[in-house]
Amino acid sequence: MTATFDLAEADPVSAVLAWLQKHPLVAAALGGPGRVSGISEAPWPHLRVTHGPGGDLRTLTWAIEPEVSLEVYGDPGGWPGQAELRRIILTCAAAACELPDAPHTPGQPVISGVRPSGTLLWSPLVDGQPRWLLGLLVTLHP
Repeated sequence: MTATFDLAEADPVSAVLAWLQKHPLVAAALGGPGRVSGISEAPWPHLRVTHGPGGDLRTLTWAIEPEVSLEVYGDPGGWPGQAELRRIILTCAAAACELPDAPHTPGQPVISGVRPSGTLLWSPLVDGQPRWLLGLLVTLHP
């Protein structure tokens, strides 16, 4: 029973967010540090890391595979273009896939896998602000 409650504390978004915030290739792709967070905000381009709609909680007894959503936003004026934002989100996804090979931090969940959950989706906001979406399945346990 304790393992089930421990799983509730194993937050994949916090782990992926912290990893991508300090990843040098992500900072370079986005144009500098301070462009990765949990909200859509300037400076642009910006990567938002949040909970995704899918995943597999299995039996809630040990390892789970929740989905983490990556969203790359361009400037509301339309730059950078669609191709450049696509390159950025794929760079960020590739960096996240390195997380299972990182040294484990005691007290943090053990992440044993990160993989794309499906489609890379071009989905500009209603006001025209450019945005790409990509889900990552993160296999973890406490």
